[in-house]
Amino acid sequence: MITKRNLLAFFVFVSISTVVFSQSVPRKTDVNKDIDVVRVYEQVVEEGYGTPFIYEKLATAYYFKSEYGKAVSWFQKLFSEAKNTDPELTHQYNQALKAVAATKAINSGKDIF
Repeated sequence: MITKRNLLAFFVFVSISTVVFSQSVPRKTDVNKDIDVVRVYEQVVEEGYGTPFIYEKLATAYYFKSEYGKAVSWFQKLFSEAKNTDPELTHQYNQALKAVAATKAINSGKDIF
């Protein structure tokens, strides 16, 4: 009788384990999330293949990362290469300039308002 109970318990354990492990989904690797696009674009620019498209992507990426000093430099590079027709880019550039000016004022101890 004890052997039948042990055998039944073992069978139930194996059945439950099989069901649980068969439902787990393997993690897919998303290449777009695992690669830092900013580093790739900067490397492309260092190699001498910079384009206005890349400058725009770098400027907006740094803007949304709140690294306004780098964003301003990429915006300036973009605007020196191509004419700006996008009002959103102009707005981001102006906001980045304000943030850089405010940071400089805070670091120098001046009132910004």
